[in-house]
Amino acid sequence: MYRNVLKEIFPVLLFLLLATALIGITGIDLKIASQFYIDGGWPIGQLPFWRFFYDLNRTPAFAIALFGVGALLMRFVRPSLLHWSRRGDFLILIVLLGPGLLVNAVFKDHWGRPRPREVRQFGGEREFQHPWQPGISGKGKSFPSGHAAAAFVTVAPYFVYRKEKKTAARIWLIGGVAFGLLMGMARILQGGHFLSDILWSWGMVFLCGIVLAAWLKPDKEFPVSAESAEEK
Repeated sequence: MYRNVLKEIFPVLLFLLLATALIGITGIDLKIASQFYIDGGWPIGQLPFWRFFYDLNRTPAFAIALFGVGALLMRFVRPSLLHWSRRGDFLILIVLLGPGLLVNAVFKDHWGRPRPREVRQFGGEREFQHPWQPGISGKGKSFPSGHAAAAFVTVAPYFVYRKEKKTAARIWLIGGVAFGLLMGMARILQGGHFLSDILWSWGMVFLCGIVLAAWLKPDKEFPVSAESAEEK
């Protein structure tokens, strides 16, 4: 099991590290942010379309967790759906441990990276910091993005369906990543986050999904018991 998990983790982690290095070398974080800092503000990010994403806040993550609760309850409706309890556990835990614990509680609240609107290049008072440079805990909550993580966690059903329904799994994967990128773009346009913050929001959520899926096996079908079969 551990070997299979490492095979999934390694390419994701390698991509994150290489992409972070490229962002650091090229200065893309500041270059992208500078395109949307106009006349001392971030006006594009205040347009209704982009405000919609900001106002969603943590709603996508709550929705995934709610689906998880529903999946847990299915085992009490029909014993033959016992395997859905594992899927419910997975959906709830990926929200709690990904966007909840890892992204927000561990890194966002304590890493101390200033937001674009807080750095001197864009009218703020703090020095720009790369994502690998920890700042003052509690002062600066740019790394990573909580909004983006809450959107990226909608890839969770991918881990549930990736063996049983591959087409559905791909739809959830592509849709979840696209949704996360749109949310991340909204936060960049609003001066709330850098590109690297969005990158690591995806990475932390996806890595969390890989580990949890290896542990809980939400994509595994379980045999129906004789008792359950008689009920059909």
